[in-house]
Amino acid sequence: MYKLFFNLIFRRMDPEKAHHLAFRWIRLAARLPVLRTLAAAVLAPRHEELRTEALGLRMHGPFGLAAGFDKNAAAIDGMSMLGFDHVEIGTVTAQPQPGNPRTRLFRLVPDRALINRMGFNNDGSAAVAARLAARREVFRTVVGVNIGKTKAVPEEEAVADYVTSTERLAAHADYLVVNVSSPNTPGLRNLQATQALRPLLRAVREAADRTVTGRRVPLLVKIAPDLADADVDAVADLAVELGLDGIIATNTTVARDGLGLRSDPELVGETGGLSGAPVKERSLEVLRRLYARVGDRITLVGVGGIENAEDAWRRILAGATLVQGYSAFVYEGPFYARSVHKGLAARLAASPHATLAEAVGAETRKAATA
Repeated sequence: MYKLFFNLIFRRMDPEKAHHLAFRWIRLAARLPVLRTLAAAVLAPRHEELRTEALGLRMHGPFGLAAGFDKNAAAIDGMSMLGFDHVEIGTVTAQPQPGNPRTRLFRLVPDRALINRMGFNNDGSAAVAARLAARREVFRTVVGVNIGKTKAVPEEEAVADYVTSTERLAAHADYLVVNVSSPNTPGLRNLQATQALRPLLRAVREAADRTVTGRRVPLLVKIAPDLADADVDAVADLAVELGLDGIIATNTTVARDGLGLRSDPELVGETGGLSGAPVKERSLEVLRRLYARVGDRITLVGVGGIENAEDAWRRILAGATLVQGYSAFVYEGPFYARSVHKGLAARLAASPHATLAEAVGAETRKAATA
C-alpha cells in the first residue's frame, strides 16, 4: 500500500516538501491519543528477546532513527510511535541556520538512495534545548542529540562552538553525538583527523560533565565512510584512549564511482552526501574494522544502507550493538521499523545465539580466529 502511495504521490513531489508533509502527519498522529495508541499497537509491537542495553541505557530493541530526519526535536514521540527504539535528533548547531540553498535533497529511486546537501538547517541549540526541556513524553524513548559546527564559525573556533551546544543540550540528552563527518559544512570533515578530534572530544566531554553532574552523559562520535582504513584505526584508538562511549559508523559518502549507481547521471552528479543502499557495503566494512580494533570496549552503532532486517542483522553480527536507519524509511514507509524488528526476532531465534547481546560481533570474532 505505501509503495503505491509513494509512487503516486511522494515520488512526484519535491523530496523536501514530501519530507515536511510526512513530518506534519507524524506529528499530528502523535498528538491524537486514540490514533497514536492504535498506531503504536500496530507499528511498534515489542519483542522481549530484542531488548537491548547499550550506553548504560535500556531500550526496547536495537533499532533507532538516525539523525537528519528530526533535526529540531519536534517529532520524537511520533517516531517512537512508528516503532523506533531510540531517536537521534539533529544535527543541531550552536547558532540557528537555514542551511544551504534549495534544491538540496534528491531521490535516487532506482538505487534506493538519497543525496542531500541540507547544510545542518536547524533552529539552533538554544531553541532545541528549550523544546526538549518543555517536552512531556508520551512514549518513553531514548533520545540522542547530534551536534555539529555552525557553518559561519571558522574551523579554529569549532571547539568553542561545540562546547556551547553541549552546555545547552547535554542535560536533555540520553546520549550525545559529535558529528564531524557531514560533507555539507565546509571544513567539518577536517575535524576527523585525530590531532583536531582529540581536543574537540575532550572539550565536549568536559563540558558535558561540568553541565550535568547527576549522571554521565554517554558521548559518541560519528565518522564518514570515506575515511582511509588507517584513519578508521586512528579514530578507534583515540576513542579507546579518551574513554569514549561509542562510535557511529557511518555518515553519508561523497563517493560515486564504484557503487554501481543506476540513476540518471545528472542526478548522481549532484553534490552532497549519498545515503541509502549504495553505502551499505562500505559502512559494513568500516564497522567490521572498528569492532576488530575495539571489541566490546566501546559501543558501535551501525548505520548506512539499513534497508531491512537482514541488513540490521549483518551489522549486529559485525559488531554493532545498535543500528539506525533513515533513507530506507523514505522508501519503506511506516511499517519499516516493524518489519526490521520482526525479521531480527526471527533471525535471532534461528541463530545459535541465546541473546542479541551474544550475537554482537560474532562473525567478526569468528573471522579473526579462522
